[in-house]
Amino acid sequence: MKKGTSLFLLVLLVYLVTSCSFQKILKNGEPDAKYEAALKMYNEKDYSRALQLFDQLMGVMRTSEKSQKIYYYYAYCYYYQKDYTLGAYYFKRFANNFPNTREAEECMFMSAYCNFLNSADYYLDQSNTYDAIKDLQLFINTYPTSSRIPECNDLIDKLRSKLEFKDYKIAKMYYRMDEYIAAITCLNNILKEYPETARKEDILYLTFKSYYKYAYSSVDQKKKERYGKAFATLNDLVQMFPSSKYLPELNSMKVKAQNEVDRIGALTRKAKQTSENTKQ
Repeated sequence: MKKGTSLFLLVLLVYLVTSCSFQKILKNGEPDAKYEAALKMYNEKDYSRALQLFDQLMGVMRTSEKSQKIYYYYAYCYYYQKDYTLGAYYFKRFANNFPNTREAEECMFMSAYCNFLNSADYYLDQSNTYDAIKDLQLFINTYPTSSRIPECNDLIDKLRSKLEFKDYKIAKMYYRMDEYIAAITCLNNILKEYPETARKEDILYLTFKSYYKYAYSSVDQKKKERYGKAFATLNDLVQMFPSSKYLPELNSMKVKAQNEVDRIGALTRKAKQTSENTKQ
């Protein structure tokens, strides 16, 4: 117990001495001393205190040869503290301020990567997702021979997949709300925007059901045309996925839809015949 207390007091003493030393450098230290202390703390992964010193040095050493390193470490301090918003900002600022340096490519990538890490879950606002895609694409265009290109493409694919999933969830929400036109529009837009989507089978399935239910709730004069669009969607599904798990269900629905189309056709012919007989 006594040994544990002694160890605690020793740790506390070291902390107090270190803290007092840091406060002294922070308030009264010369720029060069602050710079060396900031580098030491950065290398010891004490990013919070290193950031405070770098923050003071940003203006003081703006025109010195050390300015470039200060900007560089400053951005990484935010990154390692998981403040990806400010990390993205200062990495981009470094790339803009020092475009001809060896670190410019790295910092331009890191700015985009911070936006990638800041990308919210699919059900939240996706502003950072769009920013990340834009910045990753800009990096690819700026450094087309970079070894980071495959990673950039992989990150873009992940971000686009998130946006696609969000749109798919919105389409399903419209379907559950019986907003079939909105669901169909959303589903068709996904196929246009993401032609290589892995959800194509599910999208065609939901599109057919949306057309089917939309037609079912329509007046007779509109049913034939709307069931026809459902049939066309089913034909696409059969061609692309001939062994689809959805075919038994959809074929059963198609039979019901065809019976309805035939019924309307018979009524139309009967009405036409009645009209002709009346004229005679």
